[in-house]
Amino acid sequence: MMKLILMIMFFMGNMIFVSKYKHLLIVLLSLEFIVLVIYVTMMLVFMFMSYNMYMLMLFLVFSVCEGALGLSILVSMIRTYGNDYFQSYNLLW
Repeated sequence: MMKLILMIMFFMGNMIFVSKYKHLLIVLLSLEFIVLVIYVTMMLVFMFMSYNMYMLMLFLVFSVCEGALGLSILVSMIRTYGNDYFQSYNLLW
């Protein structure tokens, strides 16, 4: 039952990532949601297999670094362009 809920949450995060591509903030939030679901899945698998949790700590460090990098890019783009629409950036034209 828990696997089904986690799979539904993962696919829901992927659908938000694919369908809401106009705003950078929504894309970053959906990526963080996907990372959270993967973290919970890895935690459950490691607890079931009785492995060490060092890999989870490494995964958590990298996900925090990814979130901080995404937030810094978002702040930089909002300061430069004034919004977070992908259509207003000259980088994509």
